[in-house]
Amino acid sequence: MPVATDPRILVDASSRDDAAVFRLTPDRAIVASVDFFTPIVDDAYNFGRIAATNAFSDIYAMGATPLFALNLVGWPREGLPFDLLGEVLRGGADTTRAAGAFLLGGHSVDDPEPKYGMAVIGEVHPDRIVTNAGARAGDALVLTKPIGTGALTTALKRDLLSEADLAPAVAAMTTLNAGAARAMSEVGVHAATDVTGFGLLGHLRTLLEASAAAAELRAAAVPLLGGARDAVERGAIPGGTQRNADNVADTVTFAPGVNATTRVLLADAQTSGGLLIAVAPERADALMAALGREATPAAALIGRVVAGTPGRITVT
Repeated sequence: MPVATDPRILVDASSRDDAAVFRLTPDRAIVASVDFFTPIVDDAYNFGRIAATNAFSDIYAMGATPLFALNLVGWPREGLPFDLLGEVLRGGADTTRAAGAFLLGGHSVDDPEPKYGMAVIGEVHPDRIVTNAGARAGDALVLTKPIGTGALTTALKRDLLSEADLAPAVAAMTTLNAGAARAMSEVGVHAATDVTGFGLLGHLRTLLEASAAAAELRAAAVPLLGGARDAVERGAIPGGTQRNADNVADTVTFAPGVNATTRVLLADAQTSGGLLIAVAPERADALMAALGREATPAAALIGRVVAGTPGRITVT
């Protein structure tokens, strides 16, 4: 990426944060992100909802409020009927409406494999941006959704479970992180990121590297979606999950009691996951209470930030 040097650029790609932030005025900044992917469920409407929820997540992770979105579509003109695309777009539109934002257009291309997502624009006060670079030693680490979507959607593709079995995962993936963002704003936190394709360990490592800190993670405290452990044990391990595990191998130390299935799930490639939040220990209870009021899919205290080699994670 080219290096951009302008005082109005508040967050760029250099810290591998969730979204770009550009200051417009002393009290207003725009937040921008883009995300799209291939279908992970069979139902077209739910695919649209999941993809849109995932795209909005980056805005919420920055502590921002979404304003509007633009559709991004790849669709095989000769391979799939356009009424299916209509269902995908309906799912995205309904999610955008639920986020209190506007869907203002987009772009489509002829593509042999269907893809859908969004570019999303939000706003935040420059003094209230939540980046991935502010975690401090002693901070509590809190996760707002259970993990395991990669294993479960892979199990679906391999006919190891049904669409009905996947319903709890779909419910999690279509839950906007708006409530978690409101809770962060109410309490005040040091850092946050959303947990998506690089898995819990990968996104935690990025947050720690940006914050020049290390962490201790308690595997038993990490919430899992029902059936995720069974899916991994039956071999439903996405290629992305294996790449994630390989990518963090040199910076993660597992205690002997952390079994192989748990190690895979901690690296499982997520779609539309929750927020991973670093909060001062004296504010952790207040954050947990706020997340409870917002009824987030999970509110789990999974570890703590410690002083140490940036990016180093110890899993007990």
